[in-house]
Amino acid sequence: MLYYYFILGLQAYCLYHAYKNRSSYYWFFIIFFIPLLGCIVYLITQVINKKDVNSITEEITNIVNPTKKINNLQQELTFSNTFQNKINLADAYHQNKDFNNAILNYEAALEGNFKEEPYTLNKLITCYFEVQNFEKVIQYSEKINLEKDFKETFYLYGLALEQKGFVEKAENMLLKIDKRYSNYEQRLELSNFYIRNNKKEKAKELLQEIVSELKSMSKENFKKYRLLYNEAEKKINEI
Repeated sequence: MLYYYFILGLQAYCLYHAYKNRSSYYWFFIIFFIPLLGCIVYLITQVINKKDVNSITEEITNIVNPTKKINNLQQELTFSNTFQNKINLADAYHQNKDFNNAILNYEAALEGNFKEEPYTLNKLITCYFEVQNFEKVIQYSEKINLEKDFKETFYLYGLALEQKGFVEKAENMLLKIDKRYSNYEQRLELSNFYIRNNKKEKAKELLQEIVSELKSMSKENFKKYRLLYNEAEKKINEI
């Protein structure tokens, strides 16, 4: 019975859409006499934006064959050696987690007028962090205004500073992501930072704060952070 009403509702929508958009008369026959299949064909060809269909198809292709997109972008770059084409190729490598090739192409994009382009520098920071080149993370982080444009990069910059022995400066950076009711994964990492650097009281205080915040959430929201909550509780008991 539910299926029957679903088909009727779908037909009614498609017929109304066809009437409103003055679709060809044959669509009315297809929708009416071939209910389910006719409606699906009508929705795909007439309702869903064709650009969206092409975009979805392209995304599926990229997932199944990620190198195809990279090969296409390499050809585009060979044909037209522009800043944007370099960035597009670098982004594709980054998406494919090929961080070394992403770095090469982001670096290549930083030429001439684009030498200090902040968004490209920020992307380089994320790549260099992934390959654990912490010196480069620090170098590029200090070239852009993190406070103004790239607040999420404080986290990577802070961890890189710790790796190179600048513990106090690292703490100052990591504290910038310590905001109540947000940034839970990063704040959990901040507690690890405190533990690594013998500041267990600070770690415990932060973890208790996180646990308290999560407990106050609705059941639905709490489910999203259940694993994180368990980890925070475990760390409190271990300190």
